[in-house]
Amino acid sequence: MARRPLPRILSTGSAQIARSRELARTAADSATDVLHPLITMTRGLRRLASAGRRRWAETPKDKRGPLLFLVASVVLVVALVPYGPLLAVISLMAAAARQGRDRKPPEPDGPDESQTQRLQALYEALVPYFSAAEDPAPLYTHGGEWEKAFPAYEFDATGRITHLLVRYPAYFTDGEAESRARIEQLLHAKSGRGREYHFAWDEEGNELTLTVLAPLPTDIAAQRFVTAPGETVLGFTDPTQVQRTLPLGYGEAQRDVPPVVWRTGIRSTEPHLLVMGQPGSGTSTLLRSIALQALQYGDVVIVEGGGTGEYACLTGRDGVLAVECGLAGTLASLEWAATETERRLIAANRARQAGHPPPEDTKRPLWILLDRPSVFTHLAAAEGRKDPQSLLQVPLRHGRAANVTVVVADQFDGAEALSDAVRQHTRARVVLGPATPDQLEAFLGAPPHTTPVTDVPPGRGYARLGTGPVHRLQVPATPDPYDDATSEADRQAVLALLPERTTPADEETVPDPDRKPPAEAEPDTEPIPTEAVAVEAQ
Repeated sequence: MARRPLPRILSTGSAQIARSRELARTAADSATDVLHPLITMTRGLRRLASAGRRRWAETPKDKRGPLLFLVASVVLVVALVPYGPLLAVISLMAAAARQGRDRKPPEPDGPDESQTQRLQALYEALVPYFSAAEDPAPLYTHGGEWEKAFPAYEFDATGRITHLLVRYPAYFTDGEAESRARIEQLLHAKSGRGREYHFAWDEEGNELTLTVLAPLPTDIAAQRFVTAPGETVLGFTDPTQVQRTLPLGYGEAQRDVPPVVWRTGIRSTEPHLLVMGQPGSGTSTLLRSIALQALQYGDVVIVEGGGTGEYACLTGRDGVLAVECGLAGTLASLEWAATETERRLIAANRARQAGHPPPEDTKRPLWILLDRPSVFTHLAAAEGRKDPQSLLQVPLRHGRAANVTVVVADQFDGAEALSDAVRQHTRARVVLGPATPDQLEAFLGAPPHTTPVTDVPPGRGYARLGTGPVHRLQVPATPDPYDDATSEADRQAVLALLPERTTPADEETVPDPDRKPPAEAEPDTEPIPTEAVAVEAQ
């Protein structure tokens, strides 16, 4: 069937429509400029009439008669005075023009005196770094003009800089990390401490953009996140860093927040995670959040080295294979995890060689969560026993193929006790709590593009997945529901995500639907020899 041609107005009239819209917009602007005095006077007359009606409504009824007599007397006097009506009309128009003016305060064309002083001081501080004696037309000179160096700027209500565009000469060594760090440190100190700044370097255009970042939300409670199997939400970050948002519930309200999603499984490039932080920074909160998400699709083994009972709420839950707090139980659980990893590898390899899909018992994810394993390292050395971290080599090395994920969380004071296998195979990294730029760069492998602050809420830090960018991170509030300091709302949010408790084996036997009942022994139809009976009797 031949296609019908579009109407001429749709195929060739787009340019004419655009020109008509431009002419109509120009005519409207011109008419507004011409009729602006009339519009102003009309607005003033309307405001005067409203004021008169309001004054009449506020006047008591017993005083309205004298008021009418006074108004009539004034009108009579004005009518009898020479040129009175003309002067009255002129006065009324002048009052209407005054009342009809736009009462919005005019926006300042530039910064005020205090803002100008701040910009000038910042300009003078950058002169030693952005100037050279050989430059014939220097952009930065002592006592120079800051307008060319700072073409765009914004201030907050307190007079501090919130956005600044800095131009610098082309000979500045912006490709060196040390040079850029000096400029960032200077801008951070001069613009105001206690805030997080984001620095965007445009090396091609010789421009640096400074932006003050808004605090990340700390009121995100634990809940079911809209994710696919194999995706784990570590926390939430800035909207400019990721291109994905998750719908989150806040009571009856709902809003979209950009997450930091960690992907695990067979095709993951960062199959294992390492979390570091200071005491009270929220590392246990992050592990608890990961455990609640992992239990939705897999099984979990938890090893707690702190001995504070942070994971007591998960004991005996469906999918929680073990929650170990002692050295003996930890060694037994990790030995089983290593053996289970090897069994999964062998079963999957045999299935592939036979041309069959992997067995079902190798597809269910297995998570091994270790909180402060360095404590067990010291205990094992004191008792002369095997280091539990040595049992993690097999799950760390072959965990991705066996669908086994290892998450290790520890503190900076125990970082030296972490084994080489843990350091080498954990490509996903998270740092929580206050940390110096050197610590962040050494642990994450790259410096963050923001300035770290010393006073941060629990669960606040940075995350880097593999060789990706460094993200600001805020872990969702997942406290221990058995802690007395936990609020009732957070306690109920965590309890709602916990799986059902499993029935103990000594109370009730739960039949396994996947296991077939054993076949009954068939009666032996062959007759028993008489000689055997006689021997048995003797």
